[in-house]
Amino acid sequence: MATAPQTTVASRGRLKRRSSLTSAPVINAGLVREIPPYDMMSEEGLELIEDKTEELLQEVGVEFRGDDEALRIWKQAGGADVKGVRVRFDRGYLRSLIKTAPSEFVMHGRNPQRSATLGGKHVVFAPAYGSPFVSDLDRGRRYGTIEDFQNIVKIAYMSPWLHHSGGTVCEPVELPVNKRHLDMVYSHMRYSDMPFMGSVTTRERALDSIAMARILFGEGFVDSHCVISGNINMNSPLVYDGAMSGALRAYAEANQCPVVVPFVLSGATGPVTIAAATVQSLAEVMVGVALGQLVRPGSPAVFGNFITTVNLRAGSPTFGTAESVASSYVVGQIARRFGVPLRCSGGFTSSLCVDAHSTNESVNSLNAAILCGAHFVLHAAGWMESALTVSYEKLVIDADYLGALHTMVKGVSLEPDQFTTESFEEVGPGGHFFGSAHTLEHYENAFYESELFTTPPYEQWVEEGSTDIAQRANVKWKRMLAEYEMPPLDPAIDEELQAFMEKRKGEMPDIWH
Repeated sequence: MATAPQTTVASRGRLKRRSSLTSAPVINAGLVREIPPYDMMSEEGLELIEDKTEELLQEVGVEFRGDDEALRIWKQAGGADVKGVRVRFDRGYLRSLIKTAPSEFVMHGRNPQRSATLGGKHVVFAPAYGSPFVSDLDRGRRYGTIEDFQNIVKIAYMSPWLHHSGGTVCEPVELPVNKRHLDMVYSHMRYSDMPFMGSVTTRERALDSIAMARILFGEGFVDSHCVISGNINMNSPLVYDGAMSGALRAYAEANQCPVVVPFVLSGATGPVTIAAATVQSLAEVMVGVALGQLVRPGSPAVFGNFITTVNLRAGSPTFGTAESVASSYVVGQIARRFGVPLRCSGGFTSSLCVDAHSTNESVNSLNAAILCGAHFVLHAAGWMESALTVSYEKLVIDADYLGALHTMVKGVSLEPDQFTTESFEEVGPGGHFFGSAHTLEHYENAFYESELFTTPPYEQWVEEGSTDIAQRANVKWKRMLAEYEMPPLDPAIDEELQAFMEKRKGEMPDIWH
């Protein structure tokens, strides 16, 4: 007689987790934009850019280096001319493929109340990504560690203004290059319960990230829901290497989300003019999103934009510039025409420290993200030194400003309680409204109240130590870490995640470059 299969502690944990995910309501943790995006360019201008993009795709095309499977897919699909590693595309072909990508989808967190929607009026903020260095006022600039990585995840988790845990929030350089992705993905899973990004540096690391997501969420849930995404950067201009296209295919195959983002530095990795750089960026994005749809039609994707400038005298990249902001507005319009959620702009700056320079450029970029219609804002907090460094202080300063943006995007309410003829009668000409009934009714929630942009009288500020915003931010992030409480995670799932990591690490030697 056949015996019933044994239910292990780990499998019971998966079943319990899957049940809680499918039964709990999804509460959108992101921001809902109530103000319209800004249209900078005319219809004729947009059509010209799209026409030039189709011309580039047809006449020059894109190369896929080190990914024979991607080349096979293009050959088999039709609509593309494959010669060696160069792929050229018929006019309109990529656009027809992109139509199957969803215009809106949910990025699920392991806590359903932290899940967030991308697309439509929704905006999701995530911290900085990819920096090898970290900095703070106490220890200065230094290489990142896994402890720094975990600290940044914890701070992002505690902020009410960040909706997504991010991805490679810093590089933990003390861990082997080929194994650190396991610790990074686990840190997002263990120290936060928001949506997160996985590894993309090789296809194998992307597959590891997805495998860990299946342990966390349950295989069936992952197959039908977006729980992890990967930030896919092509080698601009016009090259997909095997690591990026392989990772892109891995996410699409699993019904997860590639965030397809060119890295166009106008004058370096792209043409010096913004119009031509936008054509290049659009071409590279269209190819990536279309490839994902060929792999699995209907899988989620994000239409990315990363156009910035360079200092043409020194060759160094510059961020938060007027030209990069203008490109965000144009790409926002184009993304709306394609109907795919947009990743655009962020808290960018070239500044080397937390100062007026960093604030000016970051605010310039973040305002553009909101007004251009971005749905996913990676690098929304913490970015410094042209992406080389993530700053603890700037992380909380930027997050504080994101709180102000939450207020701005609501627009001006015209509900009946927002008007008050009675207060004018109560106060009369020449009076003040501090004690009026209408003020007292709305006192607690009338304005966004920053924790860091304080406005005490000068004498009080001096008496309290004359601190600047960086010093106040230093106190705040330390307090946040001291008050941090780890979100609960089923012990059986945690055990299985750690067993998977141990097994994978044991299967390969350490690689340090």
